[in-house]
Amino acid sequence: MARFELKLPKMGESVAEATITNWLKEVGDKIETDETVLEIATDKVDSEVPSEVSGVLVEKLFQKDDLVQVGQTIAIIETEGGSVATAPVAAEPAKEAIPAAVESITKSVETAQQYVAAPAATSQDFSNSEKFFSPLVKNIAKEEGISIAELESISGTGSEGRVTKNDILAYVENKSKAPQAAPVSEPAPQAQTVAAQPQAAQSNGTSEVPKPAAQQPATGNQQPKSIPVSVNGQDEIIEMNRMRKLISGYMVQSVQTSAHVQSFIEVDVTAIWDWREKNKNAFEKREGEKLTFTPIFMEIVAKALKDFPMMNISVEGDYIIKKKNINLGMAAALPNGNLIVPVIKNADQLNLLGMAKAVNDLGNRAKAGKLKPDDTQGGTYTVTNVGTFGSVFGTPIINQPQVGILALGAIRKVPAVIETPEGDFIGIRKKMFLSHSYDHRVVDGALGGSFVKRVADYMEAFDENRSV
Repeated sequence: MARFELKLPKMGESVAEATITNWLKEVGDKIETDETVLEIATDKVDSEVPSEVSGVLVEKLFQKDDLVQVGQTIAIIETEGGSVATAPVAAEPAKEAIPAAVESITKSVETAQQYVAAPAATSQDFSNSEKFFSPLVKNIAKEEGISIAELESISGTGSEGRVTKNDILAYVENKSKAPQAAPVSEPAPQAQTVAAQPQAAQSNGTSEVPKPAAQQPATGNQQPKSIPVSVNGQDEIIEMNRMRKLISGYMVQSVQTSAHVQSFIEVDVTAIWDWREKNKNAFEKREGEKLTFTPIFMEIVAKALKDFPMMNISVEGDYIIKKKNINLGMAAALPNGNLIVPVIKNADQLNLLGMAKAVNDLGNRAKAGKLKPDDTQGGTYTVTNVGTFGSVFGTPIINQPQVGILALGAIRKVPAVIETPEGDFIGIRKKMFLSHSYDHRVVDGALGGSFVKRVADYMEAFDENRSV
């Protein structure tokens, strides 16, 4: 018998950790080669971890909701002798690693045992928080009476600013040393607070004065956020899934970070429409790829970004980072209906065929839920096609840390004035709206408007005699 260490696999250069969302196998279960053992999630993509060997699961070193680093051993699988060619070589390191891993976990459990074993007298609910907190951190927060607001305010030293065990223990220690605040029930401070807020009460159109944040108790006495209750008994209460919570957090963060401004322009895409209709069948027959409008538009956007490199930037504090590569994000639908933004790397270096292959590949894998974490990393500008849902135009939210996003509206047949050397006349044209949202902190109206105008100019100047 040999013991095989199942490690968290590398999921891309930009991904260093993942959260275990579900164990599909329990201790004692038999596992076949390439069979999925557990499901994991990064901040963007959900994935599965298959077993490299056949055997029996004998130990799980992490539990659901635990954060695991890439390369860490997450489970031990006992294999039959000779079933894995590399098992004899890997056996000795595994024997040495197992006690070390178990000892490390044991120490963590002993340190936090008082929190884990303590009765949940203060049933604080952290599921509504937009930040990720490990189960250990949550248990410590519940036992110490730390509210959601307090927990979110702690400056984390972990990966991506996450709060670690040491961070929250240090916060608890400092909190216990701080001077106690005056009791909230004292009448004098309360009267002063009410007197200081007459305008706020009037602005709400009521005589009730809102209680200031400073008066809210930040201890275990604070009531946990309650689950909504249907008043008439007929409404359905649905909790957000993990992906929807993440999307919600990203959207709120973006609005709070960037000063959103929009520019709109109507563009005549009749030439593009006619060219695609004439060439799409031959293109698919020869290349084995569908020719949609998306790769044509993405090719044009990449060309415009080369003309306006200050749209291909990001912001960090007081510094602007001018990106060398043009990596275009394209909003795509997931199987559950949520949207995700896979990225076409070095989009300006692709011809139309390469762009079509990249668009189709990412779109198909998004629909099948097969995107890899690296597929959503490194974007420098995003394009979203709101016309897919029939929208004429939209006001998209910027995908941080980018500074611009372009929404493509539905293509419509409309009557239009056509100017010719012989005079003007009315004709039927294919038109669409481009909606450009940009970050007014670093992109002024001249740049934001000029960029979307350049995209429109390239679309209207599309060569109908272009070879496929």
